[in-house]
Amino acid sequence: MTLPIPLQSAIAEWLGLARSRGGGNRGGSDALSTIYRAGGHSRDVDLASYLVARLPATYAAVIRVLAELGRRRPDFVPVSLLDAGCGPGTAAWAACALWSGLRQVTLLDSVPAMIELAAALAQHGPPALAASRRIMAQVDRLPQDVAADLVVASYVLAESPARAASAAALDLWAASRSVLVIVEPGTPQGFSRLRAAREVLLAEGAVPVAPCPHDGACPVMGHDWCHFRVRLPRSRAHMHAKGATVPFEDEPFSYLVMAREGHATGGARVLAAPRQSKPGIDLKLCHEGRIEIRHIARRQGTAHRHASKLGWGDLVFSGPAEEKES
Repeated sequence: MTLPIPLQSAIAEWLGLARSRGGGNRGGSDALSTIYRAGGHSRDVDLASYLVARLPATYAAVIRVLAELGRRRPDFVPVSLLDAGCGPGTAAWAACALWSGLRQVTLLDSVPAMIELAAALAQHGPPALAASRRIMAQVDRLPQDVAADLVVASYVLAESPARAASAAALDLWAASRSVLVIVEPGTPQGFSRLRAAREVLLAEGAVPVAPCPHDGACPVMGHDWCHFRVRLPRSRAHMHAKGATVPFEDEPFSYLVMAREGHATGGARVLAAPRQSKPGIDLKLCHEGRIEIRHIARRQGTAHRHASKLGWGDLVFSGPAEEKES
C-alpha cells in the first residue's frame, strides 16, 4: 500500500516549496483524520499536513477498493476516469496505477486550492494524468458534459449533509458510463450515507459489484455498520507529523461499487476479522441478504485450512460449514 514513486517525488517537491514559504504544521496533521472521519470539509485543512498525514491513508483505501473491482470484473478496462471531489487527485493516481490503459482523466473539486494541488502533483504522473482536465464544481452539481467509464468519489459524501447523499449519488451515477465507486470513512455515519446511496442506485437498476454479494436489501441492522480496514506503513515524515511511535496505521473505510451491467457476484463477504479458537474459526458473513456467523470446525480439514487464510473483507463462496446464529 505504499505510494507510487512518482507520487512520492511529487509530494516531496511540493512540500519542499511549501516549507520554503513557511507552510505546513504538525497541529494540522494531528487533526486531519478526525476532521475527515467526522465529515469535515477539505477546505478546512492545511494542504501540507494533508499530503503527509492524510493522502497515504486515502490512497490505501481507494486502491484496495479498486483492486477488488478488478478482481470482481477482470474484463473491465476503463479508458476514461472522473475523480469526483478529487482533492489532490488521490483516486486518479490509484486508478492509473491499476489501469495503464486510461487515456482521459478528469479531476473535479469545489476547492480551488485542491484543484491547484492536484494539477501540480499530476505533472509527475503518467501522460493521461498529466494531461487531465480540471473542473471546479461540486459533486452534487456535476456539469452535464462530465462523464467517464469509471467514476470514483472518495471521502466526498461525508462533506455533504446526510440528506444530500442520495441526490449526490444519483448525479455521480448519471456521470458513470459503466462503474461508480464510492469510498467513505469507515464510521456509522459514512456507512449510513452509503446505505442511502445504495438504495437509490438499486432503484435505478445499478448492479452491486462489491462489497455486497447480492442485490437485496442491506441486512446490516442496529448499531452495526459495514466497514473494512487497510493497514499502511507510515513514512518517517508521517510518524513525525502525527507524533506517532507505531510504524503503521489502520484506516477504516466503507465503500460501494456499482455497475451498469452484469449480475451480483454471489458468495459471501467477510464482514469482520475471523475469530479463531481451538474448536475452529467463526466467520461473520453477509450472505444471500442476511448476516450469519459461519463456524468452520477443525475437523473439516480442507475447509478449515481454507478459512484460516481468509481475512476481513474477503469474498468467499459456499462450502462445508456450520451456521451458529443469524
